[in-house]
Amino acid sequence: MNYENLAICFFLCLFTNYFNAPGLAQKVYQWRGNNRDGIYNENKLMKTWPENGPSLLWSYEEIGSGFAAPVITADKVLINGESNNADSTSYLFAFDLKGKLLWKAPNGKEYYGKGFSANYPGSRSTPTVAGDLVYTTSGKGRLACYGLATGKEKWAVDMVADLGGYENEFSYSESPLIDGDNLFCMPGGVIKNVAALDRFSGKTIWTSAALGDTTAFCSPIMITLPSRKVFVTISRHNIFGLDAKSGELLWLQKVENFKYEGEHCTTPIFADGFLYYLVEDENGNGAVKLEIAPDGKNIKEVWRNRNATNAMGGYVKLGNHLFTTTKKKKLICIDTNTGSIADSLSGNKGGLIYADNRFYCYNETGNMKLFKFENNKLAEVSKFKIDKGTKEHFSHPVIGNGTLYVRHGNALMAYDIKEK
Repeated sequence: MNYENLAICFFLCLFTNYFNAPGLAQKVYQWRGNNRDGIYNENKLMKTWPENGPSLLWSYEEIGSGFAAPVITADKVLINGESNNADSTSYLFAFDLKGKLLWKAPNGKEYYGKGFSANYPGSRSTPTVAGDLVYTTSGKGRLACYGLATGKEKWAVDMVADLGGYENEFSYSESPLIDGDNLFCMPGGVIKNVAALDRFSGKTIWTSAALGDTTAFCSPIMITLPSRKVFVTISRHNIFGLDAKSGELLWLQKVENFKYEGEHCTTPIFADGFLYYLVEDENGNGAVKLEIAPDGKNIKEVWRNRNATNAMGGYVKLGNHLFTTTKKKKLICIDTNTGSIADSLSGNKGGLIYADNRFYCYNETGNMKLFKFENNKLAEVSKFKIDKGTKEHFSHPVIGNGTLYVRHGNALMAYDIKEK
């Protein structure tokens, strides 16, 4: 080999090692899209559907009980499920984009509940993928890391036994948050309320007592400011922010008149210096807009709309509007400058996402609906009925690679929504 070829080989090796090195930014596939905001950066999607809906590409009806949404990478579909029998084992399933099961990996016991909560058994958390690793949490709080290619377990931490967490009435629903080399989670204990872990080893970097409040079902976000990063989540009684480097509590706001079940499932959205959150409470918070100081140390309330309540359907911010479905079964559009409701459509309550100038709502009645927003007016465009699966229609829909994915209990379905 001559010196020129040797130099080329050297630089190729250096290039490969550089971009595969830990600590460098890698694409993260996660709950509700790239930014956890319900917006999927897809294009050339159908603007209307046939009467019977888009074509069903494939379905798989053996993922067991649960409400966990899938996560879609460039070549895989990953979803939490369970064994669907008496041993109630939690499983992480991996499929290729044609629906072929590639592997499934056990993750301890899955949540089955007691009393009233036993009516809602099964998986809750959406997996998070970073590089060649996938992270997931069982309903019982076992947080594990697997090799994306093989499903081989790399490490696991029990948020109750190892981190002193507290399992609420409906157990853990949080989807793991990855930022750089760190994984963030909320065990919900009095002393170790929030934790940052090394995502490659599972070792604890820091724990924070935060407010010592128990968990709700919120999946957190990371806010990047000029001087610091701020971890934000909603617990049973509070929304709060921690310094992501140290776990120091920076600010909090009480969630008023919380429901007994602690159903704060929606993930906050940060945009243009403002934080938006919605909860479902009895005459409580509703929709709230907070201004965060440039240094991240304090907040100021801008407005709240107590009539805009949302338990678990998520919401989307586009321009000067916030879109969500409500407890009163309405799809509403909120003016983010004033907090007032600009438009609404009745008969809608469920998981809401957005892609290519259309809103997708998986209604709790089992209807999958398509909406448009033009000239400041909402309009229903198309709908079809989800006819596979079991129990409640609570899972959030997901879009990836021109395909719409819907989970209904034990069934995962993939629909072709690409323009024809």
